[in-house]
Amino acid sequence: MARSGASTPTGTPLSRAMRPVNALVERYIPSALVFAIVLTFVVGLMAVALTDSGPVEVVASWGDGLSGLLDFITQMALILLLGHMLAHTRPVQRLLRALGSLPRTTMQAYLFVFLVAAVASLITWGLGLVVAALIAREVAAQGRERGLALHFPMLVAAGFSGFVVWHMGYSGSGPLLAATEGSFIAEQLGAPIPVSETTYSTWNLLAIVATLVAVAGALYLVAPRPGENVREFAADEPAVVTGPADDVRTPADRADGSRVLTTLLGLLLVAYLVHHYLTGGGLTLDIVNWTFLCLILLLAANPFEIITLTRGAASNVGEILLQFPLYAGILGVMTATGLVEVISAWFVGISTPVTFGLLTFLSAGLVNIAIPSGGGQVAVQGPVMIDAANQIGVDPAVALMAIAYGDQWTNMIQPFFALPLLAIAGLKIRDILGYTTVTLIASGIVFGATMLIISL
Repeated sequence: MARSGASTPTGTPLSRAMRPVNALVERYIPSALVFAIVLTFVVGLMAVALTDSGPVEVVASWGDGLSGLLDFITQMALILLLGHMLAHTRPVQRLLRALGSLPRTTMQAYLFVFLVAAVASLITWGLGLVVAALIAREVAAQGRERGLALHFPMLVAAGFSGFVVWHMGYSGSGPLLAATEGSFIAEQLGAPIPVSETTYSTWNLLAIVATLVAVAGALYLVAPRPGENVREFAADEPAVVTGPADDVRTPADRADGSRVLTTLLGLLLVAYLVHHYLTGGGLTLDIVNWTFLCLILLLAANPFEIITLTRGAASNVGEILLQFPLYAGILGVMTATGLVEVISAWFVGISTPVTFGLLTFLSAGLVNIAIPSGGGQVAVQGPVMIDAANQIGVDPAVALMAIAYGDQWTNMIQPFFALPLLAIAGLKIRDILGYTTVTLIASGIVFGATMLIISL
């Protein structure tokens, strides 16, 4: 539902300035699938023009790369499926309703969704994406019931904006990789880089706080004001069916309606997770998935409810299964042809010890458009930039975090990681891009300034 406002100008100067941008985005930005297809050809043409690879080699590297992220695609599909299922169990629905009732004004709603998503993303990026979508939906639904004119695309954009700090947090793949004994980065340097020098360094922690403040301020300035047109949340969630559809007549019906087996399996997963952490295991995307599954098994009323939840969540997974292989193919072209090294080397060639961090951050942001996987980007760009840092006397931790900052930065205009969130929210990338572009600008200022300050 949309509410129309007065004809007189409303909103802040920034929100008014962004209206033409939002209109342009809504009119001309294609779907995420078209974005991935166009990017495929752009990267292929760049590889032919800027490297020694010919068209045949580029096509071969693209085709070979299509299957390069199958494990990751499965993980992403599972986190979307299980996250959706978990959110629709009755206990979690009660928790989401309690959280969704906290914001009392429209501005509180936008900023609350952003901060909750940011905290979840700092714990682990996969959790952040699911939490962002679910809390946005719940805040929107409850706000509508209370008569708040909440712009749903803005709420979802605020949630996705929380993702802009993920690589600075606990699950940051670059710093964790560098801190791991035997990793290719540790072998290149001769020793691991402890997370005390990257993730938990004073300057990175301060940068997290500064980024949250800057992005929250930008969202405040760009958020719709009372009287402006808004697109409210309109989805009506079906009630969760918690028992067998037919009368219980057979032993099979009784098994479908009993929670004994699902509870036992959930307790088995609890035992595994406890063992995992007690033996030094960390929080990975797989562990997030198994934690979601464990909670589903323990919270669902019976196997029939789990089957019903699965059917309801499955429709959100299809887009990921189609689009992510295209990005895997792009990654294959970037890696096999050496295009990523060409881009990185150009930035290194114009760097000084003071500007190296800033220019590495900018190059990483550019590379992230084509290689939006954090771990994949560190794998292909990390050795190049760390070697360059050693050559010009820059701390390798600076190079590593510059890549991490660039990787998370341009996610705000790259639909790769937005797909799970958009699928749950039922929106398209064009619906949120006008707002996340503001997040890109605000966070980019903080990231760039951080790289300059620590290099002085």
